[in-house]
Amino acid sequence: MSNPKRVKVLFLCTGNSCRSQISEAWLRILGGDKFYVYSAGLEPHGVSPFAKAVMKEVGYDMRQHRSKHIDVYIGRKQFDYLISVCSDAEKRCPYFPGSGQRIYWRFEDPAAFEGTDEEKMAVFRETRDLIKKQIENWLADSFPNEH
Repeated sequence: MSNPKRVKVLFLCTGNSCRSQISEAWLRILGGDKFYVYSAGLEPHGVSPFAKAVMKEVGYDMRQHRSKHIDVYIGRKQFDYLISVCSDAEKRCPYFPGSGQRIYWRFEDPAAFEGTDEEKMAVFRETRDLIKKQIENWLADSFPNEH
């Protein structure tokens, strides 16, 4: 049975490969059944194997995650929150009919980092942890009686 009072959240990024995917995963973990969580991109690139690896380290399996274009949702779903997690998506996102509150959380793109796989993993871990903290703070501030 679905819970109609669930808050619907869409995380938006350019590629829907890292930051928005990690954000989706963390809200699923931290928000539980109080949220319907989605993510999308302006130019989907596929889910980053580094994003999958760093979330696996904290016990979350992202094998079912898929990159989706924002067009999948425009005119088809309404959201209580549209959260952009990169500056490019924040600038380029079209008007999104049916979205409630719009929020911008700026995270550097870990996929843009160049280095060894070990160095890339370190950058992805840092991004993962920053996103977790942001979501924890948002939940505490926006939904204080629910968590």
